[in-house]
Amino acid sequence: MNWLLSTKDGCILTVKVTPRASKSEIAGADPEWLRMRLQAPPVDGKANTELTALLAKTFGLPKRSVELLTGDTSRLKRIKLHGLTAEAVMAHLSL
Repeated sequence: MNWLLSTKDGCILTVKVTPRASKSEIAGADPEWLRMRLQAPPVDGKANTELTALLAKTFGLPKRSVELLTGDTSRLKRIKLHGLTAEAVMAHLSL
C-alpha cells in the first residue's frame, strides 16, 4: 500500500483522478494509488477543487486541512490530510 504515507502531522495520499465521471466517488485502491472519479472537468482547477472537497467530506475534515502537494495539472496527485492518521484513513475507507 504505497499510496498512503504517515507524517508527523497527518498523512499523504497518492491518488489517480478520472475527471468527467458520472459521479464523484472513491473508486478503490491499487498498490500505487487510490483511484478517484470526479464529475468536474479538468479545466481551471475545477477537478482539484472537487477533489479536495470530496476528501474533506469523506474524512470529516475542514477543506483547509486538505492540501494538494503535487500534480496540479496531472491525473496523479499527492494530497496531504492534516490532522488525520493513516490508520484513520484506512478505517474510513474500509480497505
